[in-house]
Amino acid sequence: MAVSSFSFSSASSIPTFQCRSDPDLVGSPIGGSSRRRSNATAGIASSFTGDGRISSMILRFPPNFVRQLSIKARRNCSNIGVAQIVAAKWSNNPDSELPSAAAAAALSASAAAASAPAAAVPPPVAAALNGADDEEVEGEIGSVVELKDSFLSSDGSLAVHAGERLGRGIVTDAITTPVFNTSAYHFKTTSELLDFKEKRSVSFEYGRYGNPTTIVLEEKLSALEGAESTLVMASGMCASTVMLLALVPSGGHLVTTTDCYRKTRIFMETFLPKMGITVTVIDPADIASLEAAVNKYQVSLFFTESPTNPFLRCVDIELVSDICHKRGTLVCIDGTFATPLNQKALALGADLVVHSLTKYIGGHNDVLGGCICGPLKVVSEIRNLHHVLGGTLNPNAAYLMIRGMKTMHLRVKQQNSTASRMAEILEAHPKVSRVYYPGLASHPEHHIAKRQMTGFGGVVSFEIDGDIEATIKFVDSLKIPYIAPSFGGCESIVDQPAIMSYWDLTPEERLKYGIKDNLIRFSFGVEDFEDVKADVLQALDAI
Repeated sequence: MAVSSFSFSSASSIPTFQCRSDPDLVGSPIGGSSRRRSNATAGIASSFTGDGRISSMILRFPPNFVRQLSIKARRNCSNIGVAQIVAAKWSNNPDSELPSAAAAAALSASAAAASAPAAAVPPPVAAALNGADDEEVEGEIGSVVELKDSFLSSDGSLAVHAGERLGRGIVTDAITTPVFNTSAYHFKTTSELLDFKEKRSVSFEYGRYGNPTTIVLEEKLSALEGAESTLVMASGMCASTVMLLALVPSGGHLVTTTDCYRKTRIFMETFLPKMGITVTVIDPADIASLEAAVNKYQVSLFFTESPTNPFLRCVDIELVSDICHKRGTLVCIDGTFATPLNQKALALGADLVVHSLTKYIGGHNDVLGGCICGPLKVVSEIRNLHHVLGGTLNPNAAYLMIRGMKTMHLRVKQQNSTASRMAEILEAHPKVSRVYYPGLASHPEHHIAKRQMTGFGGVVSFEIDGDIEATIKFVDSLKIPYIAPSFGGCESIVDQPAIMSYWDLTPEERLKYGIKDNLIRFSFGVEDFEDVKADVLQALDAI
């Protein structure tokens, strides 16, 4: 975009413009903590000095605006500045008094203006500039891209284009989003810095507070979840822990469920009590206990996974949200096992949704990340603490996430299909004693999953009809999946939770969490279904 400095010699003429190119920081949500304030309906952030000069002006242009100008006109910005101001005002405020015809005329006249001398300021331009320091427009930091009249109607298309083709705040002709490998952003003058500090302009400042690449990822996730704002962090655990620290005060109380990721439970059981925070743990289906807890305590947050890890239990998100909201309790759903494609937790009533981006969203077993999606006000509160604690997502990791999301709908569709078909095969196999998968009628929350999910995910947990040795033999007989602790990637992954996640506990201690020695968690990748089926069946035959 162009940033122009100019002075008025009179009310009717302007001298030569001097322009420089900068990222479209007005169009981009900055990784700040609250709302940005921009001067004038034109989307102009300006600082007026005593001699009538504007020390800095940041203009937001509509998509492809700069590209529509000829190369010659772009270089000769002394004569197209007025047209840019008019078009910027109109594009950022369609409801303003400036008619669309005037903006169109300004655009069409810009090329001809390259050879014409600077003349009197047209009335619409004077109107755009008059009182620019008096009018203020509030925008949102980290807000979701406007999609009301979008030509994209599916989550798959949004995963490809949201945050990029639908309004990327980076001036580039590249199809892919660039990686901005920088730890800090400079200001050309102290005046520019003061404008930023006193909120007359917006800008990036330090890498921990925001990066153009990571903001594209945040906007893409916001579009998929239908969220006002999204905050990305260095890992899923970072997202969960910072969220808990930000939203549950010292001496507060939270409610969670029995089945959950072990490291999350460890944080709740060992660290939060040091802050005087107490925790009530309930079964995912125990609605009565949830009601009793929110009525007995001043509960700040109900935090649960849905589906849960590793038994894939499902919480009735709409019901628990209704119960909690009556008592002023926030609801956060960890939707990692579901993905934003299979489940819309915010639409079902939850206040926040957390994802480990490492899993399905990144999807290639090559990058770590986490995110929190929800209302701007709540996410901003978490963002403030995040800026203090760190845990910043590297822009290279953000790029890998953006790339991974472009194929997510294809991958998840295949994983949903393979897992659903394999769950039925495993349930009917004589060497499998039990299968845990929300897509099966035998699952305790199948009726809930059918109502709030469009797909049931790519992970199936099941118990081998045998002891730990037979289970180990099954795992070691598999040829396709890797023995590893993650899930959701292109490659199939298998593990025994008793060994992978709970081996430091005795068998009796593991049973308190329902973890038996014969339990398997199988994450199906994108391999051909027949190949996976044959591999699983031959491994079962081996025992």
